[in-house]
Amino acid sequence: MTERKPPDLTFESWIDKQIREATERGEFDRLPGAGQPIPPGMDDENWWVRNLLQREGIGTDALLPEHIVLRRDRERIDHTVRPMTSERAVREAVTELNERIVRWLRSPGGPDIPIGPVRADDVVERWRAAREAEQSAGAPGATVTSTESAEAPAKRSWWQRLRGRWTRRYLAQTP
Repeated sequence: MTERKPPDLTFESWIDKQIREATERGEFDRLPGAGQPIPPGMDDENWWVRNLLQREGIGTDALLPEHIVLRRDRERIDHTVRPMTSERAVREAVTELNERIVRWLRSPGGPDIPIGPVRADDVVERWRAAREAEQSAGAPGATVTSTESAEAPAKRSWWQRLRGRWTRRYLAQTP
């Protein structure tokens, strides 16, 4: 155990004295990494946190609240299902996400944040459209005209428009 600081010395002079004495005893001579440059990225104040997370295999999702992870996954579902090769796999991915959302909604406590399940049919429809666009772009001589790419969206009812407006306002107010 280290000795206690004498009352007549300041902390800075006491620490300097301990470092000087340890250097004279040779305690700093054979430290690992002595004489080597400091690794890149060590100039950041949180370098040790990043190294710990990487060493322990902890992803950043483990540090985020569940509702933020669910919202992010819900927003990225189209990107998540894009490489999938079958409609069944797409529906399974959407079902798994919806189960996580429902499990979070049913859990007690936590903030009251509106996160609704994803409609599997909508995701499958967008997935099919993206696959057809990729296939037609990859086929030689296939060109997409402006009328094919600019299909008019279906008109929503008045209550769907009102609900969408309310949801956007509510989400803009929540932190």
